[in-house]
Amino acid sequence: MLEVAIDTDGEWDSSTGWAEIAQAAANAAIAESAFPQLGNSERTVELSIRLANDKEVHGLNSEWRGKDKPTNVLSFPMAEPEDLAVANGFGPELMLGDIILARGVCAAEAAEKAIPLESHAAHLMVHGTLHLLGYDHMDEASAADMEAREVRALARMGIADPYAEGR
Repeated sequence: MLEVAIDTDGEWDSSTGWAEIAQAAANAAIAESAFPQLGNSERTVELSIRLANDKEVHGLNSEWRGKDKPTNVLSFPMAEPEDLAVANGFGPELMLGDIILARGVCAAEAAEKAIPLESHAAHLMVHGTLHLLGYDHMDEASAADMEAREVRALARMGIADPYAEGR
């Protein structure tokens, strides 16, 4: 069973269904990963998503990545690859990790792409979840694989390909 804990800063519109978007994004990302069993495991699988402000993300980005600026999304994996492979079944709760989105950066990117903030945030939640599952974009092949998984996950949510021409 997948549980998504969400914590929302006051800058994020409280009338938006962020919890539902976060749950859908995590489920979609997991379904498109090498570990789809995590979505319906007997074992509780959890991840947390923090919808934060730019200042908070700036501080975390500086502290953990040595980059003195805010960024759109940060991911902090907690599970080891071997834990992911054997997670289907009984056992203690498996914590995948934490994802943090920066409101100002996300809103500016969504406006630049002329898409709803909710769609862009969902994309970043999918992206962050894939990072928690061990995916990365450090080279051309891994970037192409991760991007394809993101596109398929977003399609599951009814969200257009963010990498398509003209986006």
